[in-house]
Order: sequence, then structure tokens, then C-alpha cells
Amino acid sequence: MNTIQKKSLKVGKQVGTDHVNTVIKNYKKERWVHNSNRLGKEDSLSVWYSIEELEEFIAMSKEHGADGIKLYFGVYDKDYEEQPLYAGRQTIALVATKHKITEAGGSNKDIYIQTEKGSTILSWNAGGMCPPYCGGRDKDFGEIGITILDKGDEGMAIA
Repeated sequence: MNTIQKKSLKVGKQVGTDHVNTVIKNYKKERWVHNSNRLGKEDSLSVWYSIEELEEFIAMSKEHGADGIKLYFGVYDKDYEEQPLYAGRQTIALVATKHKITEAGGSNKDIYIQTEKGSTILSWNAGGMCPPYCGGRDKDFGEIGITILDKGDEGMAIA
């Protein structure tokens, strides 16, 4: 009897507080402050989803043959009427994917499903964004990623 061994598609790893603090501080310094200045308001720093809705999306993705999920960086339209406080801010869209082997190597292809309205990408978005909805910053962020930004003539900002 021959046994077929499935190759793992894992690419990430668990990281610690120092790593998370470093990448968040780097992001704030290298991207966020410039995005916020250009936008004229603080850009989002995080997007939150409940475990329940992530499990729902993962289950739906598996039902349609997905073996992975891409996290796309995106930006809401400047006149986003569904949630005006999200307008112009960055977001994360989750998209179900299937790993495919091609002549060029491995590729993670977005999954499309059929709905009443036709073919559409299998995706999830519109999580809880901070800003604008951060609650008490101390409660939401703790010590992770706290940064004091020198905005030149515009003063300082804590992010």
C-alpha cells in the first residue's frame, strides 16, 4: 500500500512581543504618519474580527476548497457611505485561496463562488477599525506598538 504524503503549506510562525512591537513601530514611522498626514486624519492602525466570524469565514472557505487565506491591504473610498468614519482609511480584506502548482512554481489563487448575482470573490471585510473606533487606547493597545511621533511643525503625536 502506497501512502501519499501531503506537503504542508505553512509559511508563518508564532512571534513574540518584541517582534510585534518592532513591526508596528516601524509601520507607524515609515507608513502610518505619512498616510495620516496625506489623509488629514489618523489612518487606521488595526482591524479587529471576532473569533466567531473568522471561524465562519474559514469554514465557508474550506467548503469551497480553500486551503489558505490572503490578507489584502486596501483603502475605503473617500466617500464610503456605508461607514463614513472608515472613508479613506486603510483596511484588510480576507480572501479565500487555493494553492496551485504551475510551471512557474506555487501560486495561491483567489477563489470565486457563484451567487444569485453571478461570480464573486470569496472574501470578508468591514471589521472593527482603530482609528476611528479605538475605545480607550490603553485598554486596546496596552504597550504593543506605542510610539511618539515627531510631526515637525505640527507637534507630536502618540500612536
